Amino acid sequence: MWFLWFVLCVVLASSGTRAASFCTRSDQCALGGSPAAQARYDYTRIYNVELATAKHVQVFQALEEASDSCSFMGHARVAGQKLTIMVAAPKVADFDDLLQSYNVSHRILNYNFQELIDANYREVAPESTPADQFDWKRYFHLDNIYDWLEKLAREEPQVVTMLDMGLSTQGLPIKGVKIAFASEKNQTTVFIESGIHAREWIAPATATYFIEQLLHSTDPSVQSLARAHNWLIFPTVNPDGYRYSFTGDRMWRKNRNLFGICRGVDLNRNFPLSWNTTGASGNPCKYDFSGPSAASEVETQRIIQFLETHAQPERIRTYLSLHSYSQLIMFPYGHTAERVENYADLKAIGQLAAERIKSLTGRIYKSGSIFETIYPSSGGSKDWAHSQLKVPITFTFELRGPPESEELFILSAKEIEPTAREAFAAVQTIVEEAGKRGYYQ
Repeated sequence: MWFLWFVLCVVLASSGTRAASFCTRSDQCALGGSPAAQARYDYTRIYNVELATAKHVQVFQALEEASDSCSFMGHARVAGQKLTIMVAAPKVADFDDLLQSYNVSHRILNYNFQELIDANYREVAPESTPADQFDWKRYFHLDNIYDWLEKLAREEPQVVTMLDMGLSTQGLPIKGVKIAFASEKNQTTVFIESGIHAREWIAPATATYFIEQLLHSTDPSVQSLARAHNWLIFPTVNPDGYRYSFTGDRMWRKNRNLFGICRGVDLNRNFPLSWNTTGASGNPCKYDFSGPSAASEVETQRIIQFLETHAQPERIRTYLSLHSYSQLIMFPYGHTAERVENYADLKAIGQLAAERIKSLTGRIYKSGSIFETIYPSSGGSKDWAHSQLKVPITFTFELRGPPESEELFILSAKEIEPTAREAFAAVQTIVEEAGKRGYYQ
């Protein structure tokens, strides 16, 4: 049996077709050999497998390490775990043999992932779309998002201030806005970052929805929320990766820094707290590569510098990070099972936020620490903000869809408004409940 596994592993690890974009090496690999082409996922299958035994865990750990034709959504860790895996078309038969040989229970969630991607690209607004036609029925290019932010700052200068963290690895600006209705110096601030993982398009869309609601909602409770705090919101803190997900590879996650024949660092594994200790890779070709050193990446440095400069003057007491997918509301830590000092409060606040979503849309969100709820991971922005900047209210959202989603990160545009609406309601609950517990005094 072990010999069969060894043979399958070697077959799976072989290069196959260059268009199989699980290979995260150079552009030639990721783009099928042509810099002008987009990575394609024709007849790529999405499997959800159940790791029933310790042997299953061992097998899939070895497979993830050996193969560049299988892309894992998470890591094989414990027996009883379910895991979603993308398998490139040339390796489907071999992967099916592996499942049969080890009697692995599984479901096929999608038989041709490219169809989803093609449909998703059709939901993108043209780059020529003027800023006054920005909406939440389509996805938008980076420049469109920035144009809209600048329009708000021009039209509402007493409330909206344009922010710029500086330039990315490839020289793109990292832009955001400050929303401040009041001039009192004792205002506390909510900081929101999204788009740190490029392929999670719903995150920037949700962040811009938040901005729209804070500025223009007619709901008195939202107006009160907007005026009770200042807001610093950056929709796309990984602009290079976000742009590349439109032009090169819809499933691109990392930034676009070059390391030999491989590109990209997972910026949410690059922060200087317990860096590269768990749930991260030291291999530049892996999707969760933590970088050559802590805070090695320009984008990470920009976020750190901005927060270190503004945390005390702006009285940042809440840090929110928007991601997808899995419908989770999580708080620190990710790198350790050790509980933060206000674990009980964060647990209760997160649960109330999840209940608010359920009452609003019926969607089930789970809340807990990152380590307990999704998987161990180190070098995350939220852990760093909580531990190093002492920001007490720190949450990560994993937005729609559910953990066993058939679409993964390719959420249909029709889901933008309901996803953003429920997330905003949860944020309102978090901030209001934190206030009741004295965190903004």
